[in-house]
Amino acid sequence: MARTSQEDQVGLQIEVDPGEVGFDAARLQRIDRHFARYVESGKLPGWLVLVTRHGRIAHLGMHGFADIDSGTPVRPDTLFRIYSMTKPVTSVAIMMLHEEGALELTDPVSDVIPSFADLRVYCGGTARAPQTRPATEPMRIWHLLTHTSGLTYAFHYLNPVDELYRRAGFEYGMPEDLDLAGCCDEWASMPLLFDPGTAWNYSVSTDVLGRVVEVVSGQTLDEFFRTRIFEPLGMTDTGFAVDRADADRLATLYVADPQGRAQRHPRHEEAHAAAFELPKALSGGGGLISSAHDYHRFTQMLLRGGELDGARLLGSRTVRYMTRNHLPGGADLESMALGAFSEAAYAGKGFGLGFSVLEDPTAAKVIGSAGEFAWGGLASTAFWVDPAEDLTVVFLTQLMPSSTHPIRSQLHQLVYQALVD
Repeated sequence: MARTSQEDQVGLQIEVDPGEVGFDAARLQRIDRHFARYVESGKLPGWLVLVTRHGRIAHLGMHGFADIDSGTPVRPDTLFRIYSMTKPVTSVAIMMLHEEGALELTDPVSDVIPSFADLRVYCGGTARAPQTRPATEPMRIWHLLTHTSGLTYAFHYLNPVDELYRRAGFEYGMPEDLDLAGCCDEWASMPLLFDPGTAWNYSVSTDVLGRVVEVVSGQTLDEFFRTRIFEPLGMTDTGFAVDRADADRLATLYVADPQGRAQRHPRHEEAHAAAFELPKALSGGGGLISSAHDYHRFTQMLLRGGELDGARLLGSRTVRYMTRNHLPGGADLESMALGAFSEAAYAGKGFGLGFSVLEDPTAAKVIGSAGEFAWGGLASTAFWVDPAEDLTVVFLTQLMPSSTHPIRSQLHQLVYQALVD
């Protein structure tokens, strides 16, 4: 990614008096006070929160440290690993290609990646001796977009297939010797958890979509992102690697100790060094590093129906289609998910093409709007877009795992209690 000067970041500031867009300014300050206590108690290293309404920034708060040891504070231009908040970017890329007629959502994945032909499904046994049967349905592009593909993540620890992924080197990240094409071939060689379309399981599906983007477009994933998404939107801080000139802007990665307090990641030096090198396998499921300015631009594009400042990435109908619940029969995640996951709650939420979708705020036990769409990342980052309220929220920090604290649910209630119009 290119270096962004402080002058370039001057646009990241409060743009409107909260009262002009329906917020109570004093109530908005509850967000900062609440999460400041997370820092003071050692639960978070530092954080940044950005809230917009009607396309203008009404609240911008930050507190704590990008690096605790050096005392470097979180600043408006701090760079964060956004992990699974990469997934909506990849989903947008797929839908751009779909709009161009380059692929159909019903296309078998094997049409693009031949190793996904003749898939088999796990039906018993251990990781050392799994029993499998032929899949009854081809894996299709829409299965990848909705995480109904039957693929999995190694870190779930719920099924012998998860163990197969760990044995192949996929517990967190990808084996160093494989490129993205090689990773896809490895995943295709392992059994699925279920027949595509019959259940929901958070998985490497979006990484496979990244390879689909490469094959269909003829560009590497980083080039497609840069030329088709980031440059048109002015997202100059987002990419799979950080320019060494921006080393002082990259936040340190933390993990939670048994008491839930932030401590420097035990593999910090390795993780930090890796951030400055383009990985061999580009992860469309979790590989991007970004800034508040850039992800704010991305959420505004989504809120505006695929366009921002004259740059149109998607048609408005496409965005509306992506942010509907696409789970079979209109099911919610509670009824279709195989196991727990930390990026969204189950009840009252469906899943679209790259986002969770809030369908019933009452069932979800949250104050919010039907049609709100969202996702988060492994290091406790989160965003959501609420078309009904014309509102977006971005929260950035660097604490793994994202299930450590109820940050997202608390942020949700703190934002909506400040709306008073």
